Amino acid sequence: MRWLSNVRLPQGSPCSHRRDRRWRVAIDGAGRIAHLEPLSMGSAAAGDDWSGDWLSPRGLDLQINGGLGLAFPELQEADLPRLEELLELLWRDGVEAIAPTLVTCGVTPLRQALNVLAEARACHRPGHCQLLGAHLEGPFLEPSRRGAHPQEHLCPPSLQALDERLDGFVCGPEADIALVTLAPELEGAAPVIAELRAQQVVVCLGHSAADAPQAEAAFAAGVSMLTHTFNAMAGLHHRSPGPVAVAALRGDVALGLIADGVHVDPAMALLLQRLAPQATVLVSDALAPYGLGDGAHCWDERLLLVADGSCRLEDGTLAGTTLPLLEGVIRLARWGAPVDQAIAAATLHPRRVLGDRRPLERLLVGRPLSDCLRWRERTTGLGWEQAA
Repeated sequence: MRWLSNVRLPQGSPCSHRRDRRWRVAIDGAGRIAHLEPLSMGSAAAGDDWSGDWLSPRGLDLQINGGLGLAFPELQEADLPRLEELLELLWRDGVEAIAPTLVTCGVTPLRQALNVLAEARACHRPGHCQLLGAHLEGPFLEPSRRGAHPQEHLCPPSLQALDERLDGFVCGPEADIALVTLAPELEGAAPVIAELRAQQVVVCLGHSAADAPQAEAAFAAGVSMLTHTFNAMAGLHHRSPGPVAVAALRGDVALGLIADGVHVDPAMALLLQRLAPQATVLVSDALAPYGLGDGAHCWDERLLLVADGSCRLEDGTLAGTTLPLLEGVIRLARWGAPVDQAIAAATLHPRRVLGDRRPLERLLVGRPLSDCLRWRERTTGLGWEQAA
């Protein structure tokens, strides 16, 4: 048995005494984490001294739209080899699993993409990122808040429209559909939300004009996450608090955050993280050019302009990023968030959104150490590497 000593776990807790707790970690002969035990304050224990470095699972991205030139809503069976390359790239970038996000598109391409994703999910290989159930971002969105979503494919919410898209697919975190983003204030949204929740789908508020009372009603009905908080929704205002304030005050609604410094100013991102440290969930919102260079790229029939990790349409509309998920952790910590809370926002909190409420020490037991991440604070800032 090998032991690691003086290890910290990113529990994401605002309690300082829990955040600085040190652990001793047992690694069995197969390289798996066998046991974790807390160390008494000031005690020394035999083993490899990690000097207070953090141990975490890999990241889990609940909103990523593609990569290596692939846009998930446009997937065809011929794209399976390149999809496998993308899943390998994501693993190298520290991501264990993704909810592939399908932005608003036609019914036929949506169902085609879901079938291709199901085929790829069944062929998962070690050393590759896992495909979770898809995140359907649309089509039940408020037109005035649609952002980069194509107007022609938006649809009023109804059970008939939902069935047209999802009939024959299985819902659940590791099935075909895991999350759906919609505008809950739209007429017809209430029965759609109820049906999705009955099928164990995580329902998210996004691309919405909901005010605070409408948001509160949606959260009471089972909506449990904000999609890219602050973007395509009302912001914080002292006379009109909107859905962000309602969600942060409740504490049981996850707050998806794109921590690139463009979608949300660093000061507002840090404010959100301080308001709701255990509800903040980092997402990449990466688009098809993820893994490629800056410049002009095709996105459906439109042109996507990529510069410094940001993607915009030709008219300037902000559409997404090309940044890895864990870059958001590094930036959030650099802006002033506690390191352990920034790590937890990309590694622990997304799992809670999907229903895994196990404490981190239990979640780690049984995992190969090499499938986990070691986070170090350097003079140049926070960085990560594969644990070994």
